[in-house]
Amino acid sequence: MNMTQKMAAEFIGTLWLVLGGCGSAVIAAAFPEVGIGLLGVAFAFGLTVLTMAYAVGHISGCHLNPAVSFGLWAGGRFPANELIPYIIAQVAGGIAGAGILYLIASGNADFSLADGFASNGYGAHSPGGYTMTSALVTEIVMTLFFLLIILGATDARAPQGFAPIAIGLGLTLIHLISIPVTNTSVNPARSTGPALFVGDLAISQLWLFWVAPIAGAIIAGFIYKFFNTKEN
Repeated sequence: MNMTQKMAAEFIGTLWLVLGGCGSAVIAAAFPEVGIGLLGVAFAFGLTVLTMAYAVGHISGCHLNPAVSFGLWAGGRFPANELIPYIIAQVAGGIAGAGILYLIASGNADFSLADGFASNGYGAHSPGGYTMTSALVTEIVMTLFFLLIILGATDARAPQGFAPIAIGLGLTLIHLISIPVTNTSVNPARSTGPALFVGDLAISQLWLFWVAPIAGAIIAGFIYKFFNTKEN
């Protein structure tokens, strides 16, 4: 596949992740009487990755996340010269997904960006009122384990064909743990899209949702590389 095809796949995949995951939170989570709640939102994010892994995984690897690209690079599984194009496509896809979600959600008279629009945050912007330190630790650790799951499930020695299931369920578990803390990012592109629409506090806190996931992912890449170092 050429780079244009890979970038298109990353754009479409990340768009779907934001539209499906954030859309479930904005539109369906608290819908009167039949809302899907936290459990439903967690599964929605996991399902977006699972479905796109089968749809575009063979084209671009289905990163859909700058942190994943950095983690795979640190683990020796992704070339450095493709990082920037992938990140551009992922962020653009995240913004496009948020834009489509806004067009849909704003058709309801009760919709308000002041409700958060599924953006990530800490302190006053945390669903559970968690501090910046809690958010930082959560995002580093959750992304670290997400990358360990990805690196392990996609290893040539792992059972073939099941990686998307493990990765999707891994992301579901991560959301079940961390939605109350940060609304769960582990993905700078996912955080950037909604934040640009919400503005203000979401934008001022966006730095954490770039720094922490990328740091956690890089640490995971080095850990996995250590696991695969052969003794002399």
